[in-house]
Amino acid sequence: MLKHIDLNSDMGERENAEGLALDAELMPFLTSVNIACGAHAGSPTLMRHTARLAADHGVAIGAHPSFPDRERFGRMPLPLAPDEIESLVTAQISTLSQVIGPARLTITHVKPHGALYNMAAKDHSIAQAIVRSIQRFDSKLLLYALAGSVLVHAAQSAGLTVIQEAFADRAYRADGTLVPRPEPGAILTSEEAVSRQLREIVAGSATSLDGVRVPIHADTLCLHSDTPQSIELAKIIRRELMSAGIHI
Repeated sequence: MLKHIDLNSDMGERENAEGLALDAELMPFLTSVNIACGAHAGSPTLMRHTARLAADHGVAIGAHPSFPDRERFGRMPLPLAPDEIESLVTAQISTLSQVIGPARLTITHVKPHGALYNMAAKDHSIAQAIVRSIQRFDSKLLLYALAGSVLVHAAQSAGLTVIQEAFADRAYRADGTLVPRPEPGAILTSEEAVSRQLREIVAGSATSLDGVRVPIHADTLCLHSDTPQSIELAKIIRRELMSAGIHI
């Protein structure tokens, strides 16, 4: 049974009024935030705004590097070589650091985004490229990775500190990976489904879409701001965790 957990969210991805308002509303529920670094979304202005908002709420700031593909929001695989992935991840971490540095704000962690995250969960060469990029920039940075994934093991083997991530609002496959967003049932939106999966994760597992019990060690939970009723789900998740005696 978990005793404590981090709550994170991917932010700085929408510059419209609705996106900014939703990020601001969700921020008080979080303990860490992953800020888009300009590849799949974001801009220097939005990076600064989101980092300042996080700092004002005492929320840890992380980089959210992605494949350079704004048109498809970084959610489609790109055929890049490992050295290219290493370079683009390092560059994006550096960009965020340089943008928020003048405000005396610093990065504490890195969490890959979208297709890069999902590919690194299964592909050792991609996982190693991400690990090398973090080692090149700052080996003290924490790495957020899908619980039990190839990326977790690659990072641990290299001596990085890994924060294993679970999802209360995403369906799992039997191998512990996430069901791709376009597939039916990939996103859990009802309070009942999210609460049920959260209780399972707290106890150390989740039930896959095809009914297989998947062991999960969770150090952090991701709260997606673009999930329908995200604020209500965030309230439910915090309430469930606190009622279970879990420190956030």
